[in-house]
Amino acid sequence: MVNSHKERIIAGIGGGLAILVVFTLTLQAELSVQGDIVLIASMGASAVLLFAAPHSLLSQPWNVIGGHLVSALIGVVVHRLVADTALASGLAVGLAIIAMHYLRCLHPPGGATSLIPIILGPAGESYGLILVLFPIGTSALAMILLAMLFNLPFGWRRYPLPLRPKTTKTTGQVASYPDISHADFVAALAEIDTFVDISEEDLLRIYRYATRRR
Repeated sequence: MVNSHKERIIAGIGGGLAILVVFTLTLQAELSVQGDIVLIASMGASAVLLFAAPHSLLSQPWNVIGGHLVSALIGVVVHRLVADTALASGLAVGLAIIAMHYLRCLHPPGGATSLIPIILGPAGESYGLILVLFPIGTSALAMILLAMLFNLPFGWRRYPLPLRPKTTKTTGQVASYPDISHADFVAALAEIDTFVDISEEDLLRIYRYATRRR
């Protein structure tokens, strides 16, 4: 999907501000150079989701905070139990993905976050579980708060997404919807003017599957 130039610039400014804040927090933690690099890389990926795709389910507050926290915790525990760096790295990322799935906080940058304690090595052992909360947890929280404030003036950039309204039980009647053409989808996506992490083809395929069930 093609977004307007205005939308692209807004996303870039927001992401840049977020990393500026995170980098400042990271300096306060006085991590090693490797730790700084990995943390900034992980949060940089989160910034792309938060500011370029604020409507994505992967960008919502629980996904960001839960994804980073559980992944960091897994990284700390795996690093303490597994001596081999390669094996520890694979286990940390794999377990982080599984945990995020079950906790419904899937956030791709969490994979990188799970590697931070392992890459830090002995230098990070002095931090222990504190590393999970600071600077990782505080950085994730700061980015979420910034995303809320930054997106507030822009009516078409809702962040976070509103909670789903409670559904009421139907009386057996099935709602009927008119057919939607490919052109309708394209026009609707153009009106949204924010990145939607699903292709037009996938949307059309979902609609075809849905209409077959009527």
